[in-house]
Amino acid sequence: MQLNLTIRKIEKSDLPFIYECLCQLKNEKLDFKIIESILEENSRNPNYHYLIAENKEFKLGFISFHIQNLLHHSGLVGEIQEFFVVEQFRGKGIGKRLVNDIFKISEQLDLKSIEVTTNKKKIDNVHVYQSLGFNLSHNKFTIYK
Repeated sequence: MQLNLTIRKIEKSDLPFIYECLCQLKNEKLDFKIIESILEENSRNPNYHYLIAENKEFKLGFISFHIQNLLHHSGLVGEIQEFFVVEQFRGKGIGKRLVNDIFKISEQLDLKSIEVTTNKKKIDNVHVYQSLGFNLSHNKFTIYK
């Protein structure tokens, strides 16, 4: 299957697709209005980047990338917050293209590093991120309230 892949910034009309991806990513039904509100707010922030991968027929995946100036890095650091490729299109280079566009953004802005976190339950993601050039270098601790 020829994908004729395009990567572009998300638009408001992409919200239903983004919402469905997030529900699958979290394996739960999220509140659509809250997602809409957060996405609208974050889209106005020039340090937040949301990209979507699509072909002429389907939306195939998306990625979100947040940049902040961190003291302990003495500069700008980017973090991939959400990263999702539709299951039937995985393994076709879509994720790699999305991440490569994030790498381009990081080069243009001279970021110190790019970080990504994955749930320990998603063991396969570790291999995906390592294949994309990421090193497993930290532990992340979380308290849910």
